[in-house]
Amino acid sequence: MVPEAARYIGAAVAIFALYGIGTSMGNLFSAWMSAVARNPEADEKIKFAGMLGFAITESIALCALLVAILILFR
Repeated sequence: MVPEAARYIGAAVAIFALYGIGTSMGNLFSAWMSAVARNPEADEKIKFAGMLGFAITESIALCALLVAILILFR
C-alpha cells in the first residue's frame, strides 16, 4: 500500500504545478488586455509576445500533466 500512496502523492505534487500555470496565464492575459485597452494601436505589436508567452506556459502545463499521468499509471 505504501508504494501506491507514494504514487498518488507524487501525481498530486506534479498536478500542483498547474495552479501556478493558471495563475501565470491569468496574469499574462490581464496584462495583455490592460495594455491593449491603454493603447489599441499596439495590439498587433504585442500579439506575438502574448501568444508566445501563452504557448510556453501551456507547454509547461502539458508537461506537468504528462508527468502526473506517467507517475499514476507506471
